[in-house]
Amino acid sequence: MNSEILEGLEKIDNIQELINFITPYYPDIKIKDYTIEEIEKELYKIYIKLVGRILSYSPLNIRYFLKDFLLKYEIINIQQIILGTIVGMNLEEKRNNINLLVQKYLDNTEFFENLIKMTNLEEIQLFLRNTKYNAPFREGILYFKNTNEIFVLDSFLDQLYFKNLVKKRRYLNKIENAMISLYSKYQTEMYNINLIYRGILNNIDRYLLTQFIVKNSLFLNYEMMISLVKQENLDSFFNLLNQYLRKNMELRHIIINFNTDMEYPIRELEKVYQKFFFKKFKLEVGNIDYSTIYRIFELVIKKEKEIRFVIIPNVIRIVHKKYKMLK
Repeated sequence: MNSEILEGLEKIDNIQELINFITPYYPDIKIKDYTIEEIEKELYKIYIKLVGRILSYSPLNIRYFLKDFLLKYEIINIQQIILGTIVGMNLEEKRNNINLLVQKYLDNTEFFENLIKMTNLEEIQLFLRNTKYNAPFREGILYFKNTNEIFVLDSFLDQLYFKNLVKKRRYLNKIENAMISLYSKYQTEMYNINLIYRGILNNIDRYLLTQFIVKNSLFLNYEMMISLVKQENLDSFFNLLNQYLRKNMELRHIIINFNTDMEYPIRELEKVYQKFFFKKFKLEVGNIDYSTIYRIFELVIKKEKEIRFVIIPNVIRIVHKKYKMLK
């Protein structure tokens, strides 16, 4: 969907009309109840299908990277299963809350079918004992049992994804390495900034926050991240963040002033990081290897951006407007 089409969504005030509008770009979309949750779930199901198709036709090294990328959605599945177990969902409710397509592409559907069947946190902990999720789950659940706060468990699992994303990769050619490296850096830096933002917003212990930071910087090094963690409130957090970002010459022409008056400041910051990525790498039609990898990143990044930053916010806008009218 180009910018003109995306802008057209702003003029739509009816959910069914919005779904009809985007159907040519999401041809398999099937909506029954037209709730925010269902629409989001269906959009991501189609997105994962797209990543799966790309996975099938990608060069081997990119295929490995895309599987690492899909780990993010596997972790979301695990978080949903844990939350469902905590609130007492039955097996079918938990299954409906996860995207098993992710597990199909990662070749571990059976593992997740068994995980869904766990009825309490102790069973889940035992089931995950010999997996990469053992340590994050163990530490997170210990904190949850003491505080009834799931933030730490989610953060440990999120951190696992980003640590895996920035791992050293062998056998990449120069183009693959450049794109994957920059993508990993900007994604990790956004994770760190968002983590600190959420931590300050929810008054999470600052020392605890430092344990979740992943050391892989693009514009902000580890010391800068620690300085952000030490800020007492969001105003001082954004003031310092703006100072750090403006120091970089490459950002000066695309950076804006981030502050607490913005409705979604972290979302706006992520748009800047994405813009920087595509400013660094532009399509070269004559270079087949380069253009193939570029197109893969373009689809993976821009399609998710389309869902997160444009379609879902417009769905929320329409639903909230309808709710206000009913009141």
